[in-house]
Amino acid sequence: MPHTQIRTARCAALVGPYLAGKTTLLESLLFAAGAVTRKGSVRDGNAVGDNSPEAKARSMSTELNVASFDYLGERWSILDCPGSVELAGEAQAALMAADIAIVVAEAAPEKAVLLAPLFKVLDDHRIPHLLFINKIDTLGDLRVRDVVAAYQEVSARKLVLREVPLRENGQITGLVDLVSERAWRFNPHKPSDLVALPDSVRDREAEARQAMLESAADFDDALLEKLLEDMAPDSAELYETLAHELADDLIVPVFFGSAENGNGIRRLLKALRHDGPEVGVAAARLGIPSDTMVAAQVVKTMMGSHAGKLSLARIWRGTVTDGMTLGGERVSGIFQLFGRDQTKVPQAAAGDLVALGRLEKAATGDRLTEKADLGPPADWPAAAPPVHGLALRAENRNDEVKLSAALQKLREEDPSLTLDQSPETGELVLWGQGDVHLKLAMDRLRSRFNVAVKGQPPQVPYKETIRKGTGHHARFKRQTGGHGQFADIHVEIRPLPRGSGIQFEDAVVGGAVPRQYIPAVEAGVREAAVRGPLGFPVVDFAVRLTGGQFHAVDSSDMAFKTVARQAMAEALPACEPVLLEPILTVTIAVPSAFTPKVQRLVSGRRGQLLGFDARPGWPGWDEVKACMPQADMQDLIVELRSLTFGVGSYSAEFDRLQEVVGKAADRAVEIRRDMLAAQ
Repeated sequence: MPHTQIRTARCAALVGPYLAGKTTLLESLLFAAGAVTRKGSVRDGNAVGDNSPEAKARSMSTELNVASFDYLGERWSILDCPGSVELAGEAQAALMAADIAIVVAEAAPEKAVLLAPLFKVLDDHRIPHLLFINKIDTLGDLRVRDVVAAYQEVSARKLVLREVPLRENGQITGLVDLVSERAWRFNPHKPSDLVALPDSVRDREAEARQAMLESAADFDDALLEKLLEDMAPDSAELYETLAHELADDLIVPVFFGSAENGNGIRRLLKALRHDGPEVGVAAARLGIPSDTMVAAQVVKTMMGSHAGKLSLARIWRGTVTDGMTLGGERVSGIFQLFGRDQTKVPQAAAGDLVALGRLEKAATGDRLTEKADLGPPADWPAAAPPVHGLALRAENRNDEVKLSAALQKLREEDPSLTLDQSPETGELVLWGQGDVHLKLAMDRLRSRFNVAVKGQPPQVPYKETIRKGTGHHARFKRQTGGHGQFADIHVEIRPLPRGSGIQFEDAVVGGAVPRQYIPAVEAGVREAAVRGPLGFPVVDFAVRLTGGQFHAVDSSDMAFKTVARQAMAEALPACEPVLLEPILTVTIAVPSAFTPKVQRLVSGRRGQLLGFDARPGWPGWDEVKACMPQADMQDLIVELRSLTFGVGSYSAEFDRLQEVVGKAADRAVEIRRDMLAAQ
């Protein structure tokens, strides 16, 4: 799209649950604004958004989509955010750079709970937002006010209905604007027709308008005085009041329509244009320094296999030109985005949303000025704790080095991905927000970086210990010609309290084992503990070296290390080895209505409930605390989201090792033996 000199550009983010219709709404907005001559379709795979291979394969938004366009002499950028709860981190970063958010929701009261986390993020960061109830043609006999009432239950801000519907034969055929009091009849895929206000809707319109005025008057003393004196404010004054309260995140205006049919879309565009805050409001909210001539902020990092690194950035102040220094680095290319299309431009002004080339040090969230990279603001959304992991390995062993580099680039793109080289199992584990999230990462490794990987559930880092002690005598003797190998030791092995680790004590007297060989004995003990009788590392035991013999010629460090390993291998099976499994402390956050289900979920996974309490800062939510075996955690998030319409979440941390017996222990040992045999 060509760049023109127009007034300060603005940015809106489309957010909402999966299947709410955000990408379809983007297509309708672009068509209504004249930015496209034909609406694309998610179903047909020709939409401006959702055009990546991963999105097309899943028929869902899998990444942030951007479309910048001109509308009535103003430049707008729309951020179409993925709705999957597993990709919420990307949506939250986009919201921080938006002047206003359009929360897209279905005309379905039972789905109101899906908006609770999103409203919380918006309110916590004081991001102005409006609610667009989509798919209004599916409302049936329900009333719009009932849908709004359901959504009000999950919004801390007052939802203010800005329209009421026109109905004919049980179908919504148009709307009445409550400010101008003008009526419009829908024309599918075309502009609506202005019609006379039907008598049948006058009472309802008057009631709804009065409710809107009273809501606005809660934050405007002048308007309140007029209402008390039965004076009606004029439309211009009311528009200004509502726009001011929206910018201050005091109210949430509510609109409705059908993105699929193009109904209510132009009304929404006009609301954005007239009510949407200017760029300075968001810049102040984010604490952009006032003493800078130029300031920008990275919204998303995009890594391409050939194009290199691009930093999607909102320009907050001044003008960014190609080749200038920003954040300590030289800008190499400025691009306007329209879906997958990139148009190179010489500069970007305050308000613009553009991709900046080759800022290698800049990370998502960083505030860039002509002086320095200031990093992200203090209230930049933190990545959610990882809840699902896959142990990765390259299908081709020659790709191991390439895999590490590719994973690093993916993590730059998506900070909610974390990488862990497990010290217990040696596995390379990629952690994220769910199965879809991690499968997307694997697909991108293949398509963008030509690294095919396989993923499997990470191994549980079991340990083993002993229940009783024993004494043991071991001798290692080998004669191979010339110097032989000889070492002889007496050891005592005993269990220790949980968490003690491995302790070694030298109790040799009289030089039975020379001092120079003692460290070799300890090294052999610790090496042998890497794999005990059950196949797992042995912990929480002590070994006391009490005596032994040596040979002046044939003894050596290697001989004593070998005899120590031999002593452990022979003695540990007699010490009643027992399996230990890691127990995690888990905090599960859900709406209160789901708390009983979560308690049953924990009990069904060998968990121990510790209690529950109200979730701080989340009215109507609980936090359930429990101790759960790590072995039963792998797909916990899948079942939890299934029980809670996708809004449940949890965090976990290691608590202790605990003995496990019975079928669970037998199964773990069997799997371990099969794995070791296959190596």
